[in-house]
Amino acid sequence: MNFSFLKNRKIIIGLWLVVALVAAIKQFVIGKYNNYLIFKHVFFHTIEKKSLYGLYPELYFDRNHYGPIFSLFIAPFAVLPDSIGMPLWAVFNAAVLVYAITKIPVDAQKVNLILWICFHEFLTAILGFQFNPIMTAIIILSYVYITEEKDIWAAFCIALGTFIKLYGVVGLAFFFFSKNKPKFILSLLLWSLVFFGLPMLISSPEFILNSYKEWMLRLVEKNNENAGLDSMQDISVMGMFRRIFHAPELSNLLFLIPGLALFGLPYLRLKLYSNEKFRLLLLASVLIFTVIFSSGSESPTYIIAFVGVAIWFVLQEKPISKTTWFLFIFAMILTSFSPSDIVPRFLRETYIRPYALKALPCVLIWGRIIYEMLFFNSNQNKIEI
Repeated sequence: MNFSFLKNRKIIIGLWLVVALVAAIKQFVIGKYNNYLIFKHVFFHTIEKKSLYGLYPELYFDRNHYGPIFSLFIAPFAVLPDSIGMPLWAVFNAAVLVYAITKIPVDAQKVNLILWICFHEFLTAILGFQFNPIMTAIIILSYVYITEEKDIWAAFCIALGTFIKLYGVVGLAFFFFSKNKPKFILSLLLWSLVFFGLPMLISSPEFILNSYKEWMLRLVEKNNENAGLDSMQDISVMGMFRRIFHAPELSNLLFLIPGLALFGLPYLRLKLYSNEKFRLLLLASVLIFTVIFSSGSESPTYIIAFVGVAIWFVLQEKPISKTTWFLFIFAMILTSFSPSDIVPRFLRETYIRPYALKALPCVLIWGRIIYEMLFFNSNQNKIEI
């Protein structure tokens, strides 16, 4: 049987777009699109000068947790009827993420493999009309544009991502790869001013300034809510420990401080900053770190981490070691497929969700990436074992 179609980029991209469209239509028909309702009303509430972070049970459940600039980002979709805006939003998410993945500097077949590896995780995200696929793209493009010496566009991505969801700030991890740091810093400041003030054009300075204060307070409150043992979020390193040991009082700092220390160790290898493979391993590390050390991580957030897993996997030298195969298959099963019927519901409801085990493979792979970066042999372009 000829499986050459699996290597056809146009077919792969077409599948991503079609699945995004079909998933959105299906969710619209069955009435499961609460996140989209939150998103679209960020735009309308900004215009109406209503709190962006209040409760509106007559419109949707839960609250908005995105910054004021999101009102303009979602505007082109919000002004359309839901039956049109929602499918377009889903397809836009797919298109932006696919574009970013195709910009990763690896050969064509490795790009195709990344798209296949992340396909199911993308479906999980888009069924909830999540912003996370675009957030993933923003982080990737921050890396790509810095390494391509397009500092203005790298700064654009970092500032936009930060002012929408804060996650975008991790793009600063690639700062040391910039060859024109003053230009990058100046661009970052200018874009930050633009995104800070732009929502005022459809509202008022007073309302937007107050909204930023509300946003910070809401994020602090949300972080405390996430620590609950029954939360659907906190699928993270901290979440696993809190739930396994029934200790919701465990502070994030107990994990963030050693996590940041480990994350920063590879930066000591200054001579490797120009090595493409080393830099790509850092990109994978950033994508995974962003999720596994965030108390706000939920199942659909893992599209961010899983692109990191896919990048790490395609960078492995052949023959691929048994350890690598084990970690990769473990991640496919426990991280990517655990929300689906492929994994028995009993395991999902009894162990995986209650103990935030979806995070476990990504935590192990992130540790492996740090190890590989610390023992990277620049002469042979491989890991020293």
